[in-house]
Amino acid sequence: MAGVLRALRRLPPDLWLVLQGTVAATAAWVIAEHVVGNHDPFFAPIAAFVGLNAARGERGRNALRLLVGVVLGVVAGELMVAALGGGYVSLALAVFAGAAAARALGGAPIVVAQAAAGAILTVAVANGEAGTARLVDALIGVGVALLFTQVLFSPEPLALLRRAEAAALTDMAQGLALTAGALERDDDDAAEQAMSHLRTLRDRLSELGRTRAASGRAARRSAVWRSQIGPLVSETEDAGRLDLLGGSCLTLTRVAIATDQACRRRLAPRVHELADGLAELAGDPGDRLTRQEAADGALEVARRLAAGPMPSDAEAVAAIVALRTVASDLMVFAGVDAEQADAAVREGTGEFRVPAPPSSPRAPFGLRRPTR
Repeated sequence: MAGVLRALRRLPPDLWLVLQGTVAATAAWVIAEHVVGNHDPFFAPIAAFVGLNAARGERGRNALRLLVGVVLGVVAGELMVAALGGGYVSLALAVFAGAAAARALGGAPIVVAQAAAGAILTVAVANGEAGTARLVDALIGVGVALLFTQVLFSPEPLALLRRAEAAALTDMAQGLALTAGALERDDDDAAEQAMSHLRTLRDRLSELGRTRAASGRAARRSAVWRSQIGPLVSETEDAGRLDLLGGSCLTLTRVAIATDQACRRRLAPRVHELADGLAELAGDPGDRLTRQEAADGALEVARRLAAGPMPSDAEAVAAIVALRTVASDLMVFAGVDAEQADAAVREGTGEFRVPAPPSSPRAPFGLRRPTR
């Protein structure tokens, strides 16, 4: 059985999530029809699939939001039917009351939509009888979705976060590689392309921020991964430093392309080296040796800068400072103390041992949980 699960987890991420949703929907339908005895359990499989239709780390929360919306809608519909009976007025008031209550509670779009849908179904179909059935179906579907998200296929929070870190580091490496190529060729069009690429990094870093929050919730609320809260706090602090590193990369590109041709050619090899270091780090951000090599590479860039003459014009000086800032921020993300990293890049000297990053504990029964 474990072998079958491992084989399934090697499916492409999107297909794997679709397969999970399909199995959950089928299980909810079977439970609603054969265990609870609902002979028309159409909403149970819908609730299970919709509850799982969210980003990794957000699916359990999404399922609970769906349930809250259904409850609000059904309650609003039942109250209107009891007070006014069926009809257009009852339907309009029920929809407004359910959706308004969802909004007042700070409801996400899925909460508001399910509140309105629950109210419509309760009033429009069978004068309220459908609302109770829908609520039972929602409980079944959400229960199955939570079983999938919190127990059977709960995403490993630390791996989830490192996956987002790797994506952000990859974008930074690509941006600096484009920058280095533009500097080598003295190509302003290529430089603008590098700038455009790094500007989109804000979206990647925003996604990283959402993943940091989602992984924290997954660790706190999952029975499987609750022991990972401590290591996750440490890794979350490291991930937060990528905001500074991303900003430094953008600044480096902006100031480097403002220099003259001679300075561009001097900067290009160093930018290439930083890009290579970021790319290697993106390959395995949770490996201590990889972090050590990335930090050593960044320090070597600083050493080579210190060995050369300091330029006199302001643009070149700004570019050198930007290079050192990227090197320092990279070292800090790798695990070097911030003050030690700043001193090392200024002086071009120093030695340090990067501490081992937090490691992921094994899941119960020795099974590795998927990060998808």
